[in-house]
Amino acid sequence: MNWKISRRALIAAACVGACAAIAAQGAGAQTIPRTIRIIVAYPAGGVSDVVARGLADKLTQQLGSTVIVENRAGASGTIGVDAVAKAQPDGATLGFAAISPLVLSPHLGRLPYDPFKDIAPVASVMYSPVLLLATSATGTRDFRSLLADAKARPGDIRWATSGPASLGHIILEQLRADTGVDITHVPYKGGGQQMTDAISGQFEILSTNAAPPVSAQIKTGKLRPLAVGAPARLEGMPNVPTLTELGFRSASLSSQFGVIAPAGTPLALLGRYNDEINKALASPDLRARLIATDNVPTGGSASDFAKEIRSEYDAMGRIVREANIKAD
Repeated sequence: MNWKISRRALIAAACVGACAAIAAQGAGAQTIPRTIRIIVAYPAGGVSDVVARGLADKLTQQLGSTVIVENRAGASGTIGVDAVAKAQPDGATLGFAAISPLVLSPHLGRLPYDPFKDIAPVASVMYSPVLLLATSATGTRDFRSLLADAKARPGDIRWATSGPASLGHIILEQLRADTGVDITHVPYKGGGQQMTDAISGQFEILSTNAAPPVSAQIKTGKLRPLAVGAPARLEGMPNVPTLTELGFRSASLSSQFGVIAPAGTPLALLGRYNDEINKALASPDLRARLIATDNVPTGGSASDFAKEIRSEYDAMGRIVREANIKAD
């Protein structure tokens, strides 16, 4: 009798073990999909797209899956983020975007997604500093001189941004609040005409994200960097102070970019993707690609990325309310 019981117990244990092994194999097969798409919330050809494709190449090598990039541009990144939010949470869809569609856009109008309920942060990838540049329309050589000039001539200094509620506009409004200076906002739609007018001196100050075309104009001397919105000085511009160094921490903003996923994506998958993204960011060639465009690799845990998103959401909400900023 005891032998029969023991034999039955052994058979049951073996069945449990076999079933667990089969289930584990099935789970493993589902853990990393054979094809993964990264939805990039911006047009093809830009810096963010180039970085996303470099990251996709690295993940393809590391995961053994095919990682493809799909551009879903429009509405300041919210179209791409919405596509991620509505995708199946099976690990086959990721997104690459600035965090502004999660932290700024919700304060400017109703969105088809909830940035905290519909999106899962995966990993911070980089931050793109905001450059404050003087044009030929002013002889200003440093940021303090700019502020002194603005105080001496209220409203005469013109500051161009990529549009209302853009990060450059947010920086301007925060500086207005911190200093009381009267600077005229000149909003543009898109960067092409803005850059043309900057080179021809149609306004005094330009705020724009770092990018190769901008760096080229700085090297020729047509644009002069006065300050950067960034956590630290840039390797490519070691003599240019950050706004924090100049005493304007709240205005020292940069565009943080990261990988996101649909809410509900299994935690084990999110953890694996975070590990692989950090591994990719540690590779010398991808880091060099980022630094060459004056963008800065970040990385870190998903929980730290989520905390940064929440912190920025609160900060942006305060600035938008206090400055009464409206989107177009």
